[in-house]
Amino acid sequence: MERYDMRSLRDGAAAAIATRDPEQKAERTQALYRRWSQRTLSLRTPGDRPMPDRPGRPDRPELVPPTQVRRRSLVSQQGRLALLHAIAHIELNAVDLALDIAGRFATHEMPRSFFDGWMQVAFEEAKHFRLVRGRLQALGGDYGDLPAHDGLWQAAHDTRNSMLARLAVVPLILEARGLDVTPSMRRAMRAAGDDASAAVLDIIYEDEKKHVAIGAKWFRFLCVREKRDPAATFQDLVRANFRGGTKPPFNDLARAAAGLTPSFYRALAPQSAS
Repeated sequence: MERYDMRSLRDGAAAAIATRDPEQKAERTQALYRRWSQRTLSLRTPGDRPMPDRPGRPDRPELVPPTQVRRRSLVSQQGRLALLHAIAHIELNAVDLALDIAGRFATHEMPRSFFDGWMQVAFEEAKHFRLVRGRLQALGGDYGDLPAHDGLWQAAHDTRNSMLARLAVVPLILEARGLDVTPSMRRAMRAAGDDASAAVLDIIYEDEKKHVAIGAKWFRFLCVREKRDPAATFQDLVRANFRGGTKPPFNDLARAAAGLTPSFYRALAPQSAS
């Protein structure tokens, strides 16, 4: 990969988000994390690149509406490939989402540890993408082979002007959903004899707990600073900024361990699921 300059954390985040090649995006993200962790970068400079309205994406996969992304049984290898492809796409989007939180809100007055946390998330999402892509390749496929949807970045675009809304929707709705669904996917992979893919999901699941915890920590921090009730504020922001709703079953234990208690999300679930 060619060398690229990073004027600051914000500038490096903007450059990584704009990168089209997924492997280069992951490499640049992890390089940015290392520079930031070594304290060799400032948070922002006057000459920073603007944060992109959309992330750079390769020519494939084709992006289609969510209803056109097919679901397949995990019993077959084709079904496992389809699931891994969907996960790889989620993880690549998650890289951009974490970078965007760190870069877009670098102009806000927040403790340095806020940016430490989101760069750790970005680094680990890049690790996840590489692990899942490695499994795709080991099974004879690759990222880009199947269609994918663009709903995750839409959530970032819709919350670009509010840090509280972004934290409510991205880590506390989208990432928390991973805590609900990953355990069953791991079991299905192992039942199909694909222990290597299940082991990758084990890593993702453990990291997701940390990511939700980082989101919950800073969401509560902002609510305290603004003298707002966290659970009520979360519900108001989700209703205003997220179209998908919250869907049971919920992994209440993992969510609570990450600081996301049922008082936050149960009121948002369909009443018939209460």
